[in-house]
Amino acid sequence: MNDTPGWTSPGSAPSDGRQPGASGPADRPGPGRPADQPGADQPGADPTGPGTKWSTEQPPPGQWSAPTAPTGTGQTPPPPPPPGPGWGTPPPPPGQGPQGPQGPHGPGGHGGGPGGPGGVPGGGWGGGYGGWGAGWGGPPPAAKPGVIPLRPLGVGEILDGAVSTMRAYWRTVLGISLTVAVVTQVIVVLVQGLVLDSARTDALNDPDATLSELGDAMAATMVSSAVLFVISLVGTVLATALLTTVTSRAVLGKPVTTGEAWRDARPQVLKLFGLVLLLLIITVGIVIVGALPGILVAFTAGGGAAVAIGVIGVIAAVVVAGWLMIRFSLASPALMLEKQGIVKAMTRSTKLVQGSWWRIFGIQLLAAIIANVVASIVVIPFTFLAAAFNGDGFSGLVDGSGGLGWTFLVISGIGSVIGSMITFPISAGVTVLLYIDQRIRREALDLELARAAGVQGYGAPGTTPGS
Repeated sequence: MNDTPGWTSPGSAPSDGRQPGASGPADRPGPGRPADQPGADQPGADPTGPGTKWSTEQPPPGQWSAPTAPTGTGQTPPPPPPPGPGWGTPPPPPGQGPQGPQGPHGPGGHGGGPGGPGGVPGGGWGGGYGGWGAGWGGPPPAAKPGVIPLRPLGVGEILDGAVSTMRAYWRTVLGISLTVAVVTQVIVVLVQGLVLDSARTDALNDPDATLSELGDAMAATMVSSAVLFVISLVGTVLATALLTTVTSRAVLGKPVTTGEAWRDARPQVLKLFGLVLLLLIITVGIVIVGALPGILVAFTAGGGAAVAIGVIGVIAAVVVAGWLMIRFSLASPALMLEKQGIVKAMTRSTKLVQGSWWRIFGIQLLAAIIANVVASIVVIPFTFLAAAFNGDGFSGLVDGSGGLGWTFLVISGIGSVIGSMITFPISAGVTVLLYIDQRIRREALDLELARAAGVQGYGAPGTTPGS
């Protein structure tokens, strides 16, 4: 037993097993003892000295602390040990309570001071190590088995978690993003080069084109644009499905290969397509309903009132659609990670977003701005480089008179691939981490994540979780 320095336990002995002045077999007269070595029974020896108060059977050496210096020798006891990190004030010196040498209940404060009757070793109730009134340095740091700490997250931690996932598992993340972006962009370039470009050059830029030719060109353009949108949507859904699995494993600190991510996400991919299409139908339907009053007024009365009503209706519809899209923004990770159906995933998203709409909207908007700005830094130089190598140069690109040549489409497509490699992981990662953050705040998901990650003792009785 090691006591606090400056205090001693009865029966303590020095490390060599003998107390200075202690009596023992070697101190008694007998055979083998030098005659000139004084003992306790020799003249000049103090019969009341410390040598007569020690037992002949001492404890093993090195297991007890040395006794303190006797009072009046001029030596001061060693200072108490410094408090450990995160604890309160150190204990008061011996004989001095929290209110001075004489506390309200005698020396040492409450209960007679340290070591006194009823006293608390190390200080009174209001101080010492773990005293009732002692200060506290805050809860212990949250466990961090992966890219985020297991506690409610801040905005910077969510963004950093998405970037950290890219950095820690770059082979899987960039492999998924690159594959999806290349396949998507190849199809987009083919559609633009074979369909969209001919429609523009044949009729849309011809001032002498007939109304029928303009209609056919506009129809072809709309069809081509719809095809491009669907292709981009398919690529985005596939990238989101795979990167959701990667990010969820990164939270636990467990790497995952592209094949493992695909096997885990494959059963839910069709449901994810259905979810995205349903959200698109809802958005388009709301906008049409908002514009419908203006359209009806334009057919019946006409005039500026129809335009005003139509504009107000469209603005209101966009606001409602945006509000709903944020409400359903966490449906994708809920569908992929909880293996839910489409309607159940939308319901889960609504419950998780409730009360945090503005926060989630701000984080999603900030992440979209950052991702698109970074992607633009890459895409814009490739666009100018493509225009420089195009036959019509920059003038044809600015006034729209030039056609989209294959050189332009290929070079700009390379820039789009690089930009998609940046936007896909950030968008998917932020959405997944927002979902996990909301579940930690509302459902204590950090305890389940800690168990899944193998964190020992996290959330056990007597401990403070990271939240």
